[in-house]
This record gives sequence, C-alpha cells and structure tokens, in this order.
Amino acid sequence: MAEQQAAVAEAGSAEHFRELLQQPGRSLVVVHFWAPWAPQCNQMNDVLAELVKEHSQVAFVKLEAEAVPEVSEKYEITSVPTFLFFKNSQKIDRLDGAHAPELTKKVQRHASSSSIPVVSNDNAKDDLTARLKKLTSAAPCMLFMKGSPQEPRCGFSRQLVEILNKHNILFSSFDIFSDEEVRQGLKTYSNWPTYPQFYVAGELIGGLDIVKELEASGELDTVCPKAPKLEERLKILTHKASVMLFMKGNKQMAKCGFSKQIIELLNSTGVDYETFDILEDEEVRQGLKKYSNWPTYPQLYAKGELVGGLDIVKELNENGELLPILKGEN
Repeated sequence: MAEQQAAVAEAGSAEHFRELLQQPGRSLVVVHFWAPWAPQCNQMNDVLAELVKEHSQVAFVKLEAEAVPEVSEKYEITSVPTFLFFKNSQKIDRLDGAHAPELTKKVQRHASSSSIPVVSNDNAKDDLTARLKKLTSAAPCMLFMKGSPQEPRCGFSRQLVEILNKHNILFSSFDIFSDEEVRQGLKTYSNWPTYPQFYVAGELIGGLDIVKELEASGELDTVCPKAPKLEERLKILTHKASVMLFMKGNKQMAKCGFSKQIIELLNSTGVDYETFDILEDEEVRQGLKKYSNWPTYPQLYAKGELVGGLDIVKELNENGELLPILKGEN
C-alpha cells in the first residue's frame, strides 16, 4: 500500500508541479485536481491507486486545487475532481467529474502510443460517435468554440457569439480546448475542418461565414429559438421549487466547501428542495448576483425570495427560524 501511495506524487507548489510534468521516462502525466472536503475526490484517489499498479510508465500527480491557485487558474479548474493529461508538458486532454470508467479509458488510450488492437479502435470510434451525437444535441442550439461565450479565445468564436447575442438567441456552448478528443473527432463527425461550429437540433449549420450569411438573409431568426430576457429567466428559476438552492455542483455532488455545508444543513431539515448548478450557466451565475443584490454563492431561496447564503442559513438554523421559513410559515 505504501508503494502505491508513493507512486502518486503530490504537487505542493507551482514550481513542483512544473517539475513533475517533466519527469524523465514518463511520456504521459495525469494530474488530479482535488479537494480534501470532497468525498468524490477521495474516491477518485482510490481509482488512481489502482491505475498506478496497471500503468507503471504513466506519472500520476495529485494537486490540491485550492492550495495551489495559480495552477488551478491557469488551467481553468472551476470544480473538483478534474483530471488533466499532459505529454511533453503540453495539455492534451481533460476530464471533469468523478467518472472512473472514462478516466481509465483515457489513461489507457493516451498511454498506448501506437499498438492498440483494431477492435479497441473500433470501440473507441463507436464511443466517440455516440458522445459527439449526444453533445451536438445537448441543447437546441449548440456552439463548439474556442473558449467560452464570456471569454472567447479566438476572433471567429468571439464574432459568432456576438451575432448570437445580438439576435437574443438561446444557445449552449462547448470549449473545444477542454477536450482534445472532441476537438479532433468533431471535424470528422461533421466533415467540417474548422472552429467555431454551430449546430441546431443536432444538425450542423456551419461556421462563422455561414452564420453571417443567415444573418444577412434574415434566416437566422427563424432557425434559432429566442432566449427569454435574463430577468424573466431568473424569476422563473428562483420560483422553480418552493425551496431553491443556487450552488456549485448539485445535492449529490457539491463542488465547493460552502455548498457542501449548506446541503448538509438543508438535508438535516427534511424539507424538499431543488438545486441549480451555477457552474453550468455563466449567465445565471453572473446575473443572479445583480438580481438578488447578493455577490456570492451558495444562495438559498424560499418561494422565490432570497433567504441568504451559508452564514445566514446557519444563523437561522441555530435560532430555530430556518424550518418555518422553508415551509413558508414565516
């Protein structure tokens, strides 16, 4: 057991992290960005201990995301667990969330430089095709771009986002920099070699030039569904259930310590509640701060009215006032 634990290196600083990326004889380095408060991270550490035994040529590294913020910010780590894959100090792939089978699959694929059986190749292609089909149909309008709508990382992506926003079009996006498999696979899947790529109802519309043509001809407004105004959308969301919690993660898997604590408090009351993961929707994440005049998360609402964040919920619980508020008695 001691040998297995020693095989998973722990990066305690940005400098140590850089050194671990350059280990001689290790072509693949897998880094687990984790937090000690998250049980799903501890589960994935157990998975790493098993993978270490199977892949002696791969370097496995743990990095506590909140303890080395400069590295977490550089690689846009917004939740734990997150896994990054490096070859020659360059990031080649990413996996967000506690998905042991997917992690195992990615390690196997990246660790095998060339000699993969034909059957495995076919299975990998089938899996990727199914994944791409699911991703392109994940929302009525899907934009595969470089970066995010809030922070586009190329001029073409920025222009396409501006056109969609100008026409008040409701769309979801996928950052192709976050997943090399999707980035390369989608080119073949849709027979379209460049990014951004815009999809409606799972069907490829095209890139920036096509969207510009649709805008010029007036067809863009008929092709894509309109987004409700943000204030209207936030009102609907805060009233979605009698008790609504806006948090990082969800009730099954909190992605920050404050969210985890408030979930435990709510669970102890026995009151039914629903959650909204603000990490999944940047518009809601930023908009709700202004809507409720409350700058941080988590935020708890009862019957559409803001109750407060973790500290206020703790106080109400200690005073015996939380349960009546959640039940609408106060």
